[in-house]
Amino acid sequence: MERFEYAVTLAPADEGGFVVTCRDLPQLVTQGEDRADALAEAADAMDEVFAAYMQGKCSFPPPSEVRHGEYRVSPPAETMAKAALYVAMKEAQVTNVQLAKQLGVDEKEVRRLLDPHYASKLPRIAQAVALLGKRLVIGLEAA
Repeated sequence: MERFEYAVTLAPADEGGFVVTCRDLPQLVTQGEDRADALAEAADAMDEVFAAYMQGKCSFPPPSEVRHGEYRVSPPAETMAKAALYVAMKEAQVTNVQLAKQLGVDEKEVRRLLDPHYASKLPRIAQAVALLGKRLVIGLEAA
């Protein structure tokens, strides 16, 4: 199963709070006032990094194991669903136009399904993933 969870490091900032970085996603650099804020900012920054990867048609790097002192962070749930669709399309070598035809919609709807900045309905993303022979899975874990 593809998981979109990445290890982040929190380093104390000179001005207070924490600077957050991710060794697997070097574009991710943010900061927060305290640990909780820094981790929330990391998830938000990861949302933007995922958008850049998808818009640039880049592959997501595999997540490294979490090391001592690191935290596991994921982008927002909707972004993870869109990333799952993006990965499934790349693996199946299916274009936006081809998927749109299978869904019976205009190609711009597929672009929206892949756009992290556009609010899409989860059942529609799951339907698109299913057409590609995959299953969208949502889980629950202790924080």
